[in-house]
Amino acid sequence: MNRAKKTIRYIVAVVAMVAMAGIFTFAGRDDFGLGRNMELMVNMMRELSTHYVDRLNPDEMMRNAADGMVSNLDPYTSYLSEEDMKEFELATTGKYGGIGSLIRKRGDYIVIAEPYKGSPADRAGLKIGDKIVAIGKEDAKGFTTEQVSLRLKGDPNTNVKITVEGLIDGKRRNLSIKRERIAIPGISYSGMLNDSVGYIRHADFTDGCYDDMRSAIERLRQSGELKALVLDYRNNGGGVLQEAVKIVSLFTPKGTEVVSTKGRVESENKTFRTELEPLLPEIPLVVLVNGHTASSSEIVAGALQDMDRAVVLGQKSFGKGLVQSSRPIGYDAYIKLTTAKYYIPSGRCIQNIDYSNHDSEAREVADSLIREFKTRNGRKVYDGGGIMPDVPIEAEYISRFALTLYAMGIIDEFGDEYMKRHHAESIDLNTFSISDEEYERFVEFTKGRDVAYISETRHTLGQLKKALEADRFDAQLATHIATIEQELKDDTESNLRTYRDEIVESLNSNIVMRYHYSEGAIKHSLGSDKEVKAAMELLANPTEYRQILSSRDTRRK
Repeated sequence: MNRAKKTIRYIVAVVAMVAMAGIFTFAGRDDFGLGRNMELMVNMMRELSTHYVDRLNPDEMMRNAADGMVSNLDPYTSYLSEEDMKEFELATTGKYGGIGSLIRKRGDYIVIAEPYKGSPADRAGLKIGDKIVAIGKEDAKGFTTEQVSLRLKGDPNTNVKITVEGLIDGKRRNLSIKRERIAIPGISYSGMLNDSVGYIRHADFTDGCYDDMRSAIERLRQSGELKALVLDYRNNGGGVLQEAVKIVSLFTPKGTEVVSTKGRVESENKTFRTELEPLLPEIPLVVLVNGHTASSSEIVAGALQDMDRAVVLGQKSFGKGLVQSSRPIGYDAYIKLTTAKYYIPSGRCIQNIDYSNHDSEAREVADSLIREFKTRNGRKVYDGGGIMPDVPIEAEYISRFALTLYAMGIIDEFGDEYMKRHHAESIDLNTFSISDEEYERFVEFTKGRDVAYISETRHTLGQLKKALEADRFDAQLATHIATIEQELKDDTESNLRTYRDEIVESLNSNIVMRYHYSEGAIKHSLGSDKEVKAAMELLANPTEYRQILSSRDTRRK
């Protein structure tokens, strides 16, 4: 029996049981409507599968039906097929069987984007920019990143044979690489900012990231006299809630309440407390956050803020106060659904978007509904809008032009060209920057390329012109707009001058990573990171640090 028929028969069998029962019991109450609508859905699938003019794929029908069922709910509730579960498990565990390298598309081929330090790919000598021309006996020309990734991944201790063309020498090599269990570390970098202040960048909350964090702290304690610590949760999208609780336990007394969850079902109402003795119970902490700090990373930042255990610095966090659980629904498929909201020690839920009205568009929590809460020391904090920092720092502007160069692969391609000319050299990780002459090479490198970028100003002027035409305003106004457009300097060459500093930093980071891996690129960037500098200045001023934790309220919005 093929899988399509199995899928249909499985659903039909479920509905048959519902029909025989007469009513469907859910969460302790009768719900005839649920059983009726399940039967209607399966009958519809069966009729379409049997009588529709074209042959239909039952798996796609199921996917479409599932997507439709959750379309008016929150964006975190979704159907996970057997194939989806592989990616979901990687996201939650950070582990997979493979060679340990990021890849990207370049022309007709896939190239190595970043081999993880010490991975099978790294030990095999693969470098950024090396081209994968064959996998086994298959010519890899035209393969997508998904196709190559699928072939490189596999059970640990199995071999994959690939043919690569080296970026530097252009020679082809046949390699047999033994796959291993690859664990993507939750801590992407840790080091000392000076003689006494440590720094840890935490990238995600996968299973075991607490152990990574604890190990990073131990290394910092061994490398110097650790008197203060900066925890960087910027761009950390969260993950496993229990790992967040354990990480908070590193800095707070055993038995401290970190977070509680409340759902519609009684079993979702839980309180999570620290169960381990703290490693650093007293040293000053600064937690860095931004608009991409979400979920479990907000639990850590928010809990430490509510306990007045750390100063939070940066920009308002994302505001995800919802908890998801995955539940099996048969045939190795799951549903990932929101089952509860979480509440940090002050009692606040920092969920920013209200998804409760499923018949209308989701909206930010209204100002009138935002409530005031108190930290342990009595400072005012608020719910309904993410974690507001104790020390707000204006976000650095990153031009869309610089991002466009990166997205188009132009930064990477120039990095490849740079390495061909400089691969035999070494660089100083702390002081490296491309020369003015090298930047002029980059300007020449971009000539003749169609950089798909329209400045926000030019885009707005275009919209204004259309509005003027629609409203039939005086033609003289349109003439003024045309004059502004002519004077606007946002062509590629002008932008290369306007946004030079940002572009140079992107080029520096790309090149440093080729010599010193991603850890080196992070360390290199810290020297120009204004939020890290602000954290160090605060930690150097104990009086201000204590004043913030004792009496400074956060902003309401």
